[in-house]
Amino acid sequence: MATAGQNLSLQGPFILLGFPGPPSLRAGLFLLFLVMYVLTVAGNLAIISLVGAHRSLQTPMYFFLCNLSFLEIWFTTACVPKSLATFASQEGAISLAGCAAQMYFVFSLGCTEYFLLAAMAYDRYLAICLPLRYGGLMTPALAARLALGSWLCGFSAITVPAALITRLSFCGSRVINHFFCDIAPWIVLSCTDTRVVELTSFGIAFCVILGSCAVTLVSYVYIIVTIVRIPSTQGRHRAFSTCSSHLTVVLIWYGSTIFLHVRTSVDSSLDLTKAITVLNTIVTPVLNPFIYTLRNKDVKEALCRTVKGK
Repeated sequence: MATAGQNLSLQGPFILLGFPGPPSLRAGLFLLFLVMYVLTVAGNLAIISLVGAHRSLQTPMYFFLCNLSFLEIWFTTACVPKSLATFASQEGAISLAGCAAQMYFVFSLGCTEYFLLAAMAYDRYLAICLPLRYGGLMTPALAARLALGSWLCGFSAITVPAALITRLSFCGSRVINHFFCDIAPWIVLSCTDTRVVELTSFGIAFCVILGSCAVTLVSYVYIIVTIVRIPSTQGRHRAFSTCSSHLTVVLIWYGSTIFLHVRTSVDSSLDLTKAITVLNTIVTPVLNPFIYTLRNKDVKEALCRTVKGK
């Protein structure tokens, strides 16, 4: 059996299967992925530009939003351009090193998003539940530490499973049943014992998802209790409007990723997994700018001022 070093140097390229079908289907998917990628990059860049151009938006809440928008750009870029090349050339060849790098960045950015959403939930908890102390508690320094911690934890979490996966041996088929290098299809292709990789990946996914979900859930329990206790309808509406965009993004993100990552083993549902992955790697990033623009009064006002040239 080949050693880990031989695996890295001697193994040939893998083939990303993508979405097999007639040329018309591939052309349609290429156009769909391209349009959504352009909208994702343009929409999230617009959010970052708006926050940078308007002093009224330079608060911790929008600082976290800029981090989220920046993350979404790179999260989508990590997998969509290669998918577009696969659709265009009908050849999804990718080296072992390239596949490992793509997998590392996609999952690191995904983990970072969990932590960022939890930090944003904590920020909304302080703003709604402790409004008089918010300015003293959520200082720019604390916001920066929370954002930096989210990025560091996200990129550290996936290091161990990524290292374990690169040590696997692949003796048979080299066709990856996905449109990017996901962990599950790689495990399916391996001819060595993958129990350690599966358990490690499950354990890290469980800790990341459960930990960030707990912070988010507890924050929103306190937020909802506080909003319900507000005597006026207008006050309740105003308080809820400050966190409705974030809550919408959280529901979409967790709804699409819990199924994908909290599993004790790799099953035969790779086609279903591939379809659901489209939701959180391509659809969710393109929706976020619209959610924050259409449901956020401050962002809409800043956008109107920008359009009018004021």
